[in-house]
Amino acid sequence: MKKSKLISLFAVLGITAATLTGCASSSSTATKACLALDTGGVDDKSFNASAWAGAQAAAVEGKVEVKYLAATSDADYAPNIKKLVDEKCSVIIGVGFLINGAIVEAAKANPDTKFAIVDQDGQDHGPAGDQYPGTALANLKGIQFSTDQAAFQAGYLSAGYSTSGVVATYGGLNIPPVTIYMDGFAKGVAYYNTTKSKSVKVLGWDTAKKDGTFVGGFSDQAKALQISKNFEQQGADVIFPVAGGLGGATAGNSQTSMKSVTIWVDTDGAVAAPQYLDVLLTSVMKGVGTSVTAVINDVDAGNFTADSYLGTLANGGTLLAGYNDFSTKVSAELQAEVTKIGEDIKAGTLTVG
Repeated sequence: MKKSKLISLFAVLGITAATLTGCASSSSTATKACLALDTGGVDDKSFNASAWAGAQAAAVEGKVEVKYLAATSDADYAPNIKKLVDEKCSVIIGVGFLINGAIVEAAKANPDTKFAIVDQDGQDHGPAGDQYPGTALANLKGIQFSTDQAAFQAGYLSAGYSTSGVVATYGGLNIPPVTIYMDGFAKGVAYYNTTKSKSVKVLGWDTAKKDGTFVGGFSDQAKALQISKNFEQQGADVIFPVAGGLGGATAGNSQTSMKSVTIWVDTDGAVAAPQYLDVLLTSVMKGVGTSVTAVINDVDAGNFTADSYLGTLANGGTLLAGYNDFSTKVSAELQAEVTKIGEDIKAGTLTVG
């Protein structure tokens, strides 16, 4: 998504948050699109905010009514979805991997209601979620993203930018939509080491063990801050937090310590959190807002299908943002190499995951 478009979307988001309590447009519209958000709040400046901005974009012309319900814990997922079903929403979009179970059950119980789930495949994987392949549902669309592609670029960039030879990443929870970023980042560093005969170290993620450093959620600012400080103490001068709005704790620490720079996640940090612009090397973006807009527009146009969506570098579903304040600090050679990596991934000549 272009920066100008993101600015306009978040401008809409800001106005709405100040004036409404989760609704927009008139109640007389035929299509009512409803979001069941994950924890972290609609103004998390990351995942939830991007989804809501996408819904707002679909409602700009006044043809669609949009609404969200935010969760304070996982206990809110099923009740929130039931409320939206009872309100006769035309489509209910679950925002987040952890909501999948509740969305699947609601889709099975309400076959006449259209559903979509962000960061899951939209299939029923059984009571324990371990049955693969899963069972597809005719009224549930899965929305997933190959964010490891853009994260791979960010890892290569970080390794080339680092002067200490140590970079780091951490996650909110050990779940696939988080670890795919971390894995791509680490593999990008490894690719840099191979092509440049270097030995830049990655803290926070082990590609072999598929495990690393996690906050344990997406709201503990104090723990995110401590993790960031610990990484700096171990020499990390580039940190990539994959923890939604907790990136603010890392970026704030980067400003205070002046020992590291931060890479934002999900949205363009230059737009979502401009107060940290002086320490934001770049952002690894996920097209959540774009995909939400597309699903709502399809429902409104009568074109909804349960066919899964996969966002990639090639279709704009994930991308690496610009360098902003670092455009003159990142060498032209390194920028060109990062761009070339993206082109190779799009062309299929470089495989990431």
